[in-house]
Amino acid sequence: QVQLVESGGGLVQAGGSLRLSCAGSGRTFSMYAMGWFRQAPGKEREFVAVIWSGGSTTYYADSVKGRFTISRDNAKNTVYLQMNSLKPEDTAVYYCAAHRRSYASTGDATDFGSWGQGTQVTVSS
Repeated sequence: QVQLVESGGGLVQAGGSLRLSCAGSGRTFSMYAMGWFRQAPGKEREFVAVIWSGGSTTYYADSVKGRFTISRDNAKNTVYLQMNSLKPEDTAVYYCAAHRRSYASTGDATDFGSWGQGTQVTVSS
């Protein structure tokens, strides 16, 4: 399994930006598609974005499309989530996760086998 640690969360005003990082351990990091999910208080965990193992293909939830960008640096075993034009409704704990395969056709959380501990993002209005 891949061990994952997120960082970069914090408090930001609406319209601002944050970049989340997720550092993975192990030489197998580059083999897996990686995803970001989020969970707001009282809500279920929801898919945000996914990137395939080679970094060539990405998918986003409609709610973040055009504002968030997922990327990865396999040499550093790190995946990123650049978040721009943040809205109060983006407030949540953000989790990165490693998929069980090198590609992901959906954002189904059950397809992801390893999860980080999460990082809090709070967007004030």
